[in-house]
Amino acid sequence: MKGKEPTLELIMVTISGQDHPGVTAAISEILANNDAQILDIGQTDIHHNLTLGILIKTDSSRSGEIMKDLLFKAYELQIKVRFNPIEPADYERWVSQQGKNRWIITMLGRKLTASHIAGVSRIIADQGMNIDSINRLTGRMPLEEKEEALSKSCVEFSVRGNPADYTAMQQSFMQLTKKEEVDISLQEDTMFRRSRRLVCFDMDSTLIQTEVIDELADRAGVGPEVRAITESAMRGEIDFNESFKRRVALLKGLDESVMREIAENLPITEGVERMMTVLKRTGYKTAILSGGFTYFGNYLKQRYGFDYVYANELEIENGKLTGRYVGEIVDGRRKAELLKLIAQVENLNIKQTIAVGDGANDLPMLATAGLGIAFHAKPKVKATAEQSLSTIGLDGILYFIGFKDSFIQ
Repeated sequence: MKGKEPTLELIMVTISGQDHPGVTAAISEILANNDAQILDIGQTDIHHNLTLGILIKTDSSRSGEIMKDLLFKAYELQIKVRFNPIEPADYERWVSQQGKNRWIITMLGRKLTASHIAGVSRIIADQGMNIDSINRLTGRMPLEEKEEALSKSCVEFSVRGNPADYTAMQQSFMQLTKKEEVDISLQEDTMFRRSRRLVCFDMDSTLIQTEVIDELADRAGVGPEVRAITESAMRGEIDFNESFKRRVALLKGLDESVMREIAENLPITEGVERMMTVLKRTGYKTAILSGGFTYFGNYLKQRYGFDYVYANELEIENGKLTGRYVGEIVDGRRKAELLKLIAQVENLNIKQTIAVGDGANDLPMLATAGLGIAFHAKPKVKATAEQSLSTIGLDGILYFIGFKDSFIQ
């Protein structure tokens, strides 16, 4: 009498318990000794607590021996093991989803709460998308927070599927950022996201926490007049070129030496030094594309190692500003052109570029880049740009790219 023919079995093996060296090796060796095929595997470790999942394929003649050996090994290692049978039809449906798009949702702020996680998770679920994994990009948080510390907290969701309504999803994230002190970035996880190589920055109110033309105006005694024009231009209420000409004209007669004094005392934005150190170390090209002035852009280039600077040149005669400028004005249109030009020089696809800025004249550049980030931006800019960063310093863009603190300290 013939015995029963072996049948295919799919088993989800879940290991949990206190982590220590050798657990994964011991489990996988048992599977190898029994010729089990591993279809999928994933492992996480949170505060020395291990969760290891392995989906295996075997036949009914071996499955009993595998489970017995795993149970004995689990007892020996003082961990827990669970077995769940998986129907082949369910597995095939899961495999068929592998071609679906993947998205990266980055959430960051000074600190992240359960409310933040719940809000983002609910929006993802409402769009009919599945969370594949959640990873912490920032270092572990201390139990006692120091008020003087500029803390950062960031987690990254890897999500599979397509949003039922992409615009509605972005709007939901926008509403959440307004309600909570948190930034949320939604990016499709394409090959270009993983190969970005050029980052272009606005200067005033982005790399530095001031508008240099306002500083010059204060020294010239025309601060209120120039500042009013600056604010109106940044809000997009008046044409940038016209505002630029009017402001520069008011600087006539200012001594050239004032620019050096201002440059040496520029208020640098939080995170610039760390960001530039990491970008240079990892081979990124960087550029300053500014509606401000080349004198200050070149100062930052020498201090932090930017590769390119394009800004406006003030005309100087006999050591005094004439109230005129030299060459073409670097306005919003010109910034976008320069971004494309630098990408071409560096032999990059435009999708490999990042642009960061805060004002209305940065919008063309942000829209042109593969990733446009509105940084502590005016309301009009924040509402228009697909990505925004408002809760922490400029080094926050490192998390949008996907860097982890453990890699860049």
